Amino acid sequence: MAESKKYEIEVTVETQYLPDQSDPGEERYFFAYRIHITNVGTVAAQLVSRHWMITDAEGKVEEVRGLGVVGNQPLLQPGESFEYSSGCPLPTPVGTMKGTYQMVAEDGTRFDAPISEFVLAMPRTLH
Repeated sequence: MAESKKYEIEVTVETQYLPDQSDPGEERYFFAYRIHITNVGTVAAQLVSRHWMITDAEGKVEEVRGLGVVGNQPLLQPGESFEYSSGCPLPTPVGTMKGTYQMVAEDGTRFDAPISEFVLAMPRTLH
C-alpha cells in the first residue's frame, strides 16, 4: 500500500446553532459541533493535540491549540472511530472553523490530520 495511505485520518463534522445559549442582542451566537474521526490508514494512531482557526463574519481569526479533544487523546486502530461534541461562541451569526489534529502513529511517525473548513451559521442567515 502507498506510504500516504498508512497515515490517513478522515474527519467529518455536523454543526448546530444553539439559540438557547445565544443572545443576538449581545452579539453572542453559540454553535455546537459533532466531530467523527476515523482512522482509514493502515497503522494505529493517537490524536495528541488540536489546532483550530475560527473566523467570524468580520474576518477576525482566533487560533485555539490544546492537548487532545474534550479531555481525551484517543488511540485509533485502523478502521476505528472516535466521536465527540464541543461548542464555539462567535460574535457574529456566521463564521467558519478549520484546523488539524496532530497525530502520532504507533511507529512514531508524527502527522497532521486536516479538518476541512466548515460553516457555523444561524438559521436563515445564508442563502
